[in-house]
Amino acid sequence: MLSIALGELIQIFRNRLVLVTMFVIPAASGAGYIYLYDKVPGLDRGAVAAVLMFLIAAMSLYTTAVTTLAARRQNLFLKRLRSTAAGDTGILAGLLLPVTAISLAQVTAILAVLAVVAGGPADPLLLAGAVLATVAMMLGLGLATAGLTNSPEHAQVTTLPILVGTLVVAGWVGFTGTEELTLLKRVLPGGSASELVVNAWNGGVPIADSLILLVPTLGWVAVAIALATQVFRWEPRR
Repeated sequence: MLSIALGELIQIFRNRLVLVTMFVIPAASGAGYIYLYDKVPGLDRGAVAAVLMFLIAAMSLYTTAVTTLAARRQNLFLKRLRSTAAGDTGILAGLLLPVTAISLAQVTAILAVLAVVAGGPADPLLLAGAVLATVAMMLGLGLATAGLTNSPEHAQVTTLPILVGTLVVAGWVGFTGTEELTLLKRVLPGGSASELVVNAWNGGVPIADSLILLVPTLGWVAVAIALATQVFRWEPRR
């Protein structure tokens, strides 16, 4: 698995499109939000943190994971890996480990900058749990989407619904709260995770009430993995 991960890390730094998707766009967007927070009085810190987290999770982790798996399938690399001693889980873990590690580093860095600018989170451990649950959800959705993606170019289309949807939901839940349309906001992908980030950053919510918000996010992980087992293909899609 580690040898696969090392090879994939080298490929990431050779691919300009992936580099732009993973680094430039999220970093520029994050800088814009942090600048906006500094200029707009009363902007909710937790909401900004939730949006920043999903900027990385959706634009860097999710889209790169889908593009990577589609590219490796198209050039028959996935098929060749299955002829080695590595198991299916080890292959996928090796391919996704670099992008996951980089995305976690990006989230940590950008939230650290927000903490310096606006003040740190009330509950860092709860925030870490929200980030890890979100990463798991986006990886699961990435595997499922990759199963429906014919090529790296096709990924620009297949990733749009989840990419746009999670960002919209994160902003909607973060900036409007869940006092209205509570159930709808929490069951949408990214909704409960965004609320959990807001609670972790702003504080004032009992820990038991916040931990319940992990359930919908982990439910999406289960749904995504179940879907991925049905639609994921190791050979090029026609």
